[in-house]
Amino acid sequence: MNCSSCCAAAVPSPPVLLARPRGGLAASCSTRTDEKVLFLGPKQFPRITYSPVSRASSRLSRREVIAFAGQQPWDLGRFFKTLYFFNGPPNPLKIVESIISSFTGPASSEAPKKMETSDVVLVTGATGGVGRRVVDILRKKGIPVRVLARNGDKARSMLGPDVNLIIGDVTKEDTLDPKLFKGIKKVVNAVSVIVGPKEGDTPDRQKYKQGIKFFEPEIKGPSPEMVEYIGMQNLISAIKNSVGLSEGKLLFGLKGNLSGKIVWGALDDVVMGGVSESTFQILPTGSESSEPTGLFKGTVSTSNNGGFTSIRTKNFTVPEDLSAYDGIELRVKGDGRRYKLIIRTSYEWDTVGYTASFDTTKGEWQSVKVPFSSLKPVFRARTMTDAPPFDASNITSLQLMFSKFEYDGILNPTFTEGPFELPFSSIRAYINEPITPRFVHVSSAGVTRPERPGLDLSKQPPAVRLNKELGSILTYKLKGEDLIRESGIPYTIVRPCALTEEPAGADLIFDQGDNITGKISREEVARICVAALASPNAVGKTFEVKSTVPFSEPYVIDPTNPPSEKDYDVYFKELKEGITGKEALEATPAQV
Repeated sequence: MNCSSCCAAAVPSPPVLLARPRGGLAASCSTRTDEKVLFLGPKQFPRITYSPVSRASSRLSRREVIAFAGQQPWDLGRFFKTLYFFNGPPNPLKIVESIISSFTGPASSEAPKKMETSDVVLVTGATGGVGRRVVDILRKKGIPVRVLARNGDKARSMLGPDVNLIIGDVTKEDTLDPKLFKGIKKVVNAVSVIVGPKEGDTPDRQKYKQGIKFFEPEIKGPSPEMVEYIGMQNLISAIKNSVGLSEGKLLFGLKGNLSGKIVWGALDDVVMGGVSESTFQILPTGSESSEPTGLFKGTVSTSNNGGFTSIRTKNFTVPEDLSAYDGIELRVKGDGRRYKLIIRTSYEWDTVGYTASFDTTKGEWQSVKVPFSSLKPVFRARTMTDAPPFDASNITSLQLMFSKFEYDGILNPTFTEGPFELPFSSIRAYINEPITPRFVHVSSAGVTRPERPGLDLSKQPPAVRLNKELGSILTYKLKGEDLIRESGIPYTIVRPCALTEEPAGADLIFDQGDNITGKISREEVARICVAALASPNAVGKTFEVKSTVPFSEPYVIDPTNPPSEKDYDVYFKELKEGITGKEALEATPAQV
């Protein structure tokens, strides 16, 4: 067998990575049986030679590694440094094979699978008078519901055997594992301390339903501090990651030492024999406000069939759950080039990256929003139609890339060889505008009045007059409200006046400043809560609400001609943010 026939039999015509006994570069074929051959693809890439005889003799000098394409040496040291920086992939040759094959194969003609979304609403206090009505309204609207209840049997008997149920107690932190709340996007919190007649009540709580005005009350069960304050702390801690923050979640930024949470490293075309090189740096005064900022910079070259540079984070110790958000926002100073953001949802090295390209404006700081819905599942530069949908709840790493290639053989129209720089001051997850409430809380009118100077308590409702006797119930309700306002979660706080079992439909008065008294139907309050979930006009607002019907007059409706449902958004639009009634604690009390 001649030499040429040997080569043809060993591998196809494209060059290969060739493992052979020591003796110089692979300039001819060999028929020795201890040679190992790995086909990497149809492009021309470096040949590597090594001897399997001994560990010492198998070491390559830099001069022994030659890149034939472009006649530039392959920096083998940087190659292995890159691999081991990213948790030391077990098989370097497999990594090279995967990246080289990224430039082969046809473009995909099918659309990738769409990202799954979840709009589950959690209802807490779901067996109470307002909570169970909220559940009923959400179900009628076709909105998926999950409920939090202390007593599973009671919840199933009231809400049905198939209710999506979390057994837990807001007063017991260990029952509120955040994993139980995965997939929940919004919350209606109707949990409240239990107040009942000292003399006892009927099984269906008929005395309680008449209102505190008609019996001598006492606290039943855990104290107001445990339910309204500590319970609120526990609940917010459990659901905060699931529902998200108005300002988004900061993943990278140099304020508050957040930069230390993720570690960046260069991942360039050296892994396929190229000579492009990049780095991540921190510029002490590089941001818009002369504060520290990150910098992705380097030099890109197409020599040796290369053409990309990137920086990638090490895998996060714990995956980031960004399911509450709609995308990633980068604050960058552009250079007129097109870059890629790549997000991974697996700890494996050689895996699908969910990818989107973004353009920059030269010399300008700009915010770039990458919706999760725009991400393409890409593997070895090809769109993967059979890849699982993007899972925003399990993000393991981020990557920024400047490349000659887009996807499926398409070229980057802004690509040029040479040096580049991309300063970026922050990377955060964001919620789409307009933001709607993620946490609707049912509190109570009167929460600011017990401590209000100059207020005539004798003219106030029983809960205000008896605040101390009832374990400072309103004081702790106000403290719980403050926890919500300070949490960063988009919220609405509803403060109903005295609750009744009357039907919904009466004319309403919405007010702010915590001054009004009166009554309102539990059914009406439930409708208001559900409407607030969908209204951008309800975000960040605290308000009191009552019907126009006096206490002395019962409200009834004609079942054959019920009143039409209200457009609560008309009321929400008239409300203002920041008014809580606490303003009056150090000022002249408003008229009641």
